[in-house]
Amino acid sequence: MSGLRMAIVHERFTEFGGSEAVVGEFVETWPDAEVFAPIVNPEVVRAPLNTVHDTWLSRAHAATGRRSHAPLLPFVPRALRRLPLRDRFDVVLISHHAFAIQAALATDAPAIAYVHSPARWAWDPEFRANEGGGRAGQLALSALGHLARRAELQAAPRLTEVIANSAAVAARVRDWWNLPATVINPPVDIDRFTPDPAVDRADFFLFAGRLVPYKRPDLAILAARRAGCRLVVLGGGRFRAHLDAIAGPETTFLGVTSHEVLQDMLRRCRALLMPGIEDFGIIPVEAMACGTPVLAIGEGGALDTVIPGSTGEHLPPGPDAAVVASLATAMRHFDPAVYSPATIRAHAITFSRSAFRTNIANAVGAVRAG
Repeated sequence: MSGLRMAIVHERFTEFGGSEAVVGEFVETWPDAEVFAPIVNPEVVRAPLNTVHDTWLSRAHAATGRRSHAPLLPFVPRALRRLPLRDRFDVVLISHHAFAIQAALATDAPAIAYVHSPARWAWDPEFRANEGGGRAGQLALSALGHLARRAELQAAPRLTEVIANSAAVAARVRDWWNLPATVINPPVDIDRFTPDPAVDRADFFLFAGRLVPYKRPDLAILAARRAGCRLVVLGGGRFRAHLDAIAGPETTFLGVTSHEVLQDMLRRCRALLMPGIEDFGIIPVEAMACGTPVLAIGEGGALDTVIPGSTGEHLPPGPDAAVVASLATAMRHFDPAVYSPATIRAHAITFSRSAFRTNIANAVGAVRAG
């Protein structure tokens, strides 16, 4: 799409995770695009992003020592609406978590939203209850949720096209925004995660990821305790103290580790556990890229990524006690020899970065052509 004037808008660059990697793939696809975000920590921005146009909120964030971006979130919608987009671009591509689609109100060009999820903490009371952090936190999150819902509903009708990162997110867009969405799964750096036939499977299961409530590492730990199976936990986060309190001797915490340690654990574990409901879930695909099966709750992004009987298994969603029981049973009777590492790896390749770039370029091209 030579000559296309493209603007890319992201919610914030306060840490680097899956959604920031998606923006990086946008820039790989359109190297001449200009990138905008209301809050930018320069230490987070990495190639191929290089330059990101920010707003006064970045300076406010820096003035507080970048301890937390949360107090600045009420100011983000207005900052997005005031981005200098109008009449400058042919297409505005928006990476959305909660407020970013407000940028659609700053342009007359076609606006395409790649939705990691509508603001789940704003729309889902149960999700919000697990994230609030006490009475004061609940009240603050409830007020912010009201603002996020209003902002999303205000801007959603202005969108030309909505792309969801999974079927589960597409269903939320339908239910919460009353809009259709096509699905393009996010990119996974398959090349950084590979099988090693020389490495033998060891007698442990693995949980890897941020230790935060919605990822439900607590369910993995309780299931390991009930099953009497070894569990290794990789990652850090605010849930760690609680997890320490409920863990038995069969659970080992390794904290935040290097890529090399993560890959080694993924290659050697019996299976990766995915006890939370993810919008998509990058780490399960990384596990499969290593030829490792995944035991996942059969809801959310796992329905897009895990093929029962081939690359892992879906366990029935339900109350915590039922999930712990079914996960413990699956762990006790799990046989990794049933699964073909080559088949698992071949499935993971369908989520590669190159596949994502082709799919997103085709989607933008269709909007331009239509």
